[in-house]
Amino acid sequence: MFVVDLIRARSREGMTVANAKGSLRGKKSKRSASREAHLLNPQRAGAHAMSKISALCNVDRSTANRATQRARTAG
Repeated sequence: MFVVDLIRARSREGMTVANAKGSLRGKKSKRSASREAHLLNPQRAGAHAMSKISALCNVDRSTANRATQRARTAG
């Protein structure tokens, strides 16, 4: 148990330092900003349902939903 607690403490210290530096943000998106905008344009216009847009852009529906959520929080 001592070793596990030591590992947890070191992990928390490292996360605190990374967060202070601003480098603790998580995994970056593989989609470029232009491809994500291409994904969101029909959704913003109300032209298609999200399932249709995801099929047209060849992405999973959850990916399209996350892109929409990111766009809402960003602007």
